[in-house]
Amino acid sequence: MSVTILAIESSCDDTGAAVLRDGRLLANVTASQKVHEAYGGVVPELASRAHQQHIVPVVDQALKQAGVALEELSAIAVTLGPGLMGSLLVGVSFAKGLATSLGIPLIEANHLQGHVLAHFIESTLPPPYPFLCLLVSGGNSQILRVDAYNKMTILGQTIDDAAGEAMDKCSKVMGFGYPGGPIIDRLARQGNPEAYQFARPNIAGLDYSFSGLKTSFLYFLRDHLREDPDFVEHHKEDLAASLERTIVDILMKKLKLAVKQTGIRHVALSGGVSANTALRQAFRNQEEAGNWHIYIPPFSYTTDNAAMIAITGYYKYLDGDYCPLEKPAYSRTTI
Repeated sequence: MSVTILAIESSCDDTGAAVLRDGRLLANVTASQKVHEAYGGVVPELASRAHQQHIVPVVDQALKQAGVALEELSAIAVTLGPGLMGSLLVGVSFAKGLATSLGIPLIEANHLQGHVLAHFIESTLPPPYPFLCLLVSGGNSQILRVDAYNKMTILGQTIDDAAGEAMDKCSKVMGFGYPGGPIIDRLARQGNPEAYQFARPNIAGLDYSFSGLKTSFLYFLRDHLREDPDFVEHHKEDLAASLERTIVDILMKKLKLAVKQTGIRHVALSGGVSANTALRQAFRNQEEAGNWHIYIPPFSYTTDNAAMIAITGYYKYLDGDYCPLEKPAYSRTTI
């Protein structure tokens, strides 16, 4: 008998719905929210209101695209956390109500676990267990040891800002807009990554820190803008390239240390920042040098999406790992 999973993702500012049958993705629909661009970041209340507007049309579109009727669903997987509580509650409440009305199981998906398992969405060559995964996004920067789909150990993580958060904040102060990651990536391709030197953290072990880099960057800009009010406009490509290179170097330094300490040479990349051109190239450089076997997801599975929730739900369904309806959403958690 076929296993058909409807997945819902609403952890931040994208409303996503996907349908997966027997491991094969039939539909993956995402509605993004442009309203936040004017504020330079996600406004939680506006995000939750937009989710309320999008959730029904997005789910309806996913089911129609997949050619699946509600009565054919085996279970509903939904992101319970981590994320913005107001946003999560929209997706969780909808999923619970629909699962109850259809009399089918509800399956909890951890948003971070979903990012890692994006590598298993219709992949012909997924990473073999155990593997290391660098999970980098606007809210998380982690090095994980993955021994099974449901067994992930955090080896290192940010103690303050995440890599994506640092990019967004630096982009904002330069007047580039939000989200900052794609803008910095685009400008950096035309700039000199050696043009400027920015502060780098000295954190023990495998943990990350980006708050010092962010602060030093702000002071750097302040000093130069005093001398030249048009400094950013005149040097935006070099600024973007130097900032990007610094962040990528910080990420790769700790990841290389993790490979050395664990001896695991299968290394995956996931999360929204995994779309960054320089970071992807840094991974390829390690593979070309014969150091690592790398796994990089398609661009469509890097940002928040419901397909990664669907594959998580599919594995949990096969294990009979269902979620009680009374379990609440949560804003913070580890994998």
